[in-house]
Amino acid sequence: MSSFLAAIRLRSPEGRRDAEVATASFLFSLLAVAVALLVIYGAYYGGITALILRSVFFSAVSAAGLIQLGLTTGKSPWRFLLYLLAIVALVPGPYLWDSYIDIIMRGAMSVPIDKVIFVGLVAVVLVLTRMTLGWALVTLVVASLAYAYFGDLIPGKYGHGGYDLARLASTLMLSTEGVYGVPMGVAVEYIFLFAFLGTLLMKIGTGVVFVDIARGITGRINGGPGLSAALSSALMGTINGSAVANVVTTGTFTIPLMKRVGYTPVTAGAIEAAAASAGQILPPVMGATAFLMAEVIDVPYKQIALAAIIPSFLYVGALLVAIRLEAGRLGLGKDENASAALIVQTLARRGYLLLPLVGLIVLLVMDYTPTRAAVMCIVFGLLISPWHRDTRITPLGLVLVCRDTLISTIPIIAAVAAAGIVIGVLNLTGLGLMLSSLILEVGGSNLWLILLLTAFTSFVLGMGLPTSAAYLLLAVLVAPALTKLGLPPMVAHMFIFYYGMISAITPPVALAAFAAASISGADPTKTGWEACRLGFVVLLIPFIFAEMHALLLIGSAFEIAAAVVLASIGVLALCVCFAGWLGRPMAMIERLAFLVGGILVMWPAKVADTSVTTLGIRALGVVVLIAMLVRFVDRAALQRRQPSRI
Repeated sequence: MSSFLAAIRLRSPEGRRDAEVATASFLFSLLAVAVALLVIYGAYYGGITALILRSVFFSAVSAAGLIQLGLTTGKSPWRFLLYLLAIVALVPGPYLWDSYIDIIMRGAMSVPIDKVIFVGLVAVVLVLTRMTLGWALVTLVVASLAYAYFGDLIPGKYGHGGYDLARLASTLMLSTEGVYGVPMGVAVEYIFLFAFLGTLLMKIGTGVVFVDIARGITGRINGGPGLSAALSSALMGTINGSAVANVVTTGTFTIPLMKRVGYTPVTAGAIEAAAASAGQILPPVMGATAFLMAEVIDVPYKQIALAAIIPSFLYVGALLVAIRLEAGRLGLGKDENASAALIVQTLARRGYLLLPLVGLIVLLVMDYTPTRAAVMCIVFGLLISPWHRDTRITPLGLVLVCRDTLISTIPIIAAVAAAGIVIGVLNLTGLGLMLSSLILEVGGSNLWLILLLTAFTSFVLGMGLPTSAAYLLLAVLVAPALTKLGLPPMVAHMFIFYYGMISAITPPVALAAFAAASISGADPTKTGWEACRLGFVVLLIPFIFAEMHALLLIGSAFEIAAAVVLASIGVLALCVCFAGWLGRPMAMIERLAFLVGGILVMWPAKVADTSVTTLGIRALGVVVLIAMLVRFVDRAALQRRQPSRI
């Protein structure tokens, strides 16, 4: 028993009593196992009413989160309050389960006990959000509740009659319109489940397979460790949609290797952060926001994953090109221990660890639901783990998988609970529709102006909120305005998703950059800005597919092919411009020509637009790029022919 408690021990400050640490760690792990069993059962068998499933899930997760926070908090009074609040968090789920029939019979109208439990629930959400995500989302929640309660004091069209505590409790707790709304449903059905699958695959060694394959592909190229870092993090993103998790998983190996061949600490950390961010947009397992998007716009998740393929490949491809050009500019070396033989050796010895991921793709293509496919792949992963001693999962290992999954998902679940309150208030008061109309009034009928406003709003929200929370708010406030102007729902929602996602590398938040900087030893802010320079394409792609819908597989085969060609040429030209190196240092006029040529090739017009003006502009871009390449090659040849001076 003592060895089990030692294995599941949570991090705690030095000097904390062993009895407290052991008790808290045991309770946390017990709740983690219970949550995993609940989610897997609900995903495979179903049959649990949405309100009951979501409320019990959040009660267990929030209680575990508060126990963990209490254990890591230094001051005794705060620690006691957090433990007490963990007990409060356990009340709403079982209460709604036990009283569900009675709630239905009274039409979800609240009674005095409901109001008391609702106040406790709001306190749990606010404290958990504050301790895991900071003040930004807490401020939004408090402001939205104040707006709902004191709306009668606000003059003009943005005021309303006001909603008392009973009505707020009825809407935000006793129905699936608030805390237990669609975002929490996605957390139960998708986010935790796929995070569990990713953690399990990492536990059995799939992540190491990705790293070794990436090293084998790119290691022998100059600056190869940088390419290996980008490729391995991108591959890791196919099973783990968390940018920070990707950084701390692959970065502990790739960042020191990059520094060893000559990358500066800032550049090494930036490469890892920019590559890890790709995990949120790379199928088949994208970030949590992709599952939210599927529910919000009511399409199968498979359709979201398919639409994300081309933009995600553009981003990863452009990042690899940028890293290779950066390595050439700096004259960096190779990974001498990597070769094609490493790929063969890895696949021969541990290639079977990729089978669950292959199985997931096959099941999704066969129209299995994502939840059932994930459960089947979890079982598949458990079945193949005993094939080798190093990948074998013991019962203790399964407990650790449950625990690590819960630790990684607590901030996301806190975010969706808080966002659920905000969205519930927006729907209750009608403010969401009014703000969408306000955006249309400001932007008029100018789609590009509204896209710029949307990008700026998404960027600002993304700096203070997790991607999932930022997306949920923008999906209610901004997406309706974009669809009214003619953008397909997939395009509108993917646009705000991309701009909410870049908070992982954009200061001042830049969580992925901060995590990478902690490994590389560089300045976090400088790492964030360098990651933005290397991964600039993520800022550009949304505007490209806002006009070229074919990049999201909307249109004919010809339109899709043409969009891919035009976007690829334009993105590569911009990569060269930003790098300032192409076999040799580039003059400013050359960089400017690549910038202009790339923009002209991707001119904002539909691929199907065959007007003389559009074709002429794109042809001019191609001519500029070809002319500049010819000039560049001629100058390079001339320099090689010139005799060296002694």
